[in-house]
Amino acid sequence: MRHVRFHEHGAPEVLITEEAEAPEPGPGQVLIRTEAIGVNYVDVQIRRETDPGSIYFRPTPATLTGDVVGTVEATGPETDPALVGARVATLLEDAYADYVVADADWLVSVPLGLSAGVASMLPLVGAVALGALRVGRVAAGETVLITAAAGAIGHLAVQLARQRGAGTVIATAGSTTKLGFLKDLGADVTVNYSEPDWTDQVRAAAPGGVDVALEAVGGELLHQCVGLLAPYGRAVIFGASAGSWESVSPMSLVGLKSVSGFSLLAYRALDPEHARADIAELTRLFESGALRAETHELPLTEAVRAHQMLEDRAVTGRLILVP
Repeated sequence: MRHVRFHEHGAPEVLITEEAEAPEPGPGQVLIRTEAIGVNYVDVQIRRETDPGSIYFRPTPATLTGDVVGTVEATGPETDPALVGARVATLLEDAYADYVVADADWLVSVPLGLSAGVASMLPLVGAVALGALRVGRVAAGETVLITAAAGAIGHLAVQLARQRGAGTVIATAGSTTKLGFLKDLGADVTVNYSEPDWTDQVRAAAPGGVDVALEAVGGELLHQCVGLLAPYGRAVIFGASAGSWESVSPMSLVGLKSVSGFSLLAYRALDPEHARADIAELTRLFESGALRAETHELPLTEAVRAHQMLEDRAVTGRLILVP
């Protein structure tokens, strides 16, 4: 089978497609024949990171994460054999391959009528979008600001914020094309955050401040988002694609503001019942057409190009690799 990994940190070209034996499922695991792999921006950071002290660092040779959609081909010991033949989706640390092994505990059942691209949204990006909105406690009529809103998580958060009762959804992105995409998704206000006056544009749309900010960029942008919060406003951090989280000073929160973090893995561990209920809700929304997923496909052999597109911020919605 084909298996993509990297033996040194660096540019997208370090990704190499190798031939390998199909893995064997261990206790509590299943073997999945891959149908599609949802690509995550965090792997750009993992691939580039050379500082062993960073949360993104992985010793080489290293594999790439992703949301795999596929069919269970075999089960390991202590695993229900009835899973063979099931169509499932799951988040994996080693995802770029024709066959993968996964723990059975967090397999997501995928309806046959759901496309592979849409199904790839269930284990991670949809769950993060919905979970971050829950942490933000969005109430009816509130104003929600979403950064990096044209990305895989962000474009779902725009729609989910509206469905959860937000009165005004302000979505930011870095290009005119992406702003048009966000308008089509139902954002009330779109702002190019690469423009120097972007915060003034948000203040013009929300003079009293924003009630909830979903933030995935980090660095100065996170600091600016905290400054845009209304009294009792809540910022929820779920990523740092272009910076760190260290820009938030406690003094910036004294105006009755708060900053929280959302981790899907922590959510699963602490509240598995609600985490599973979120996935079931997302599945229903996708099946009914109430939630739209934007996907773009590339062959598995073009993993290098996929990472180049992510680095260039050239993707709206989600990029998936297809074996």
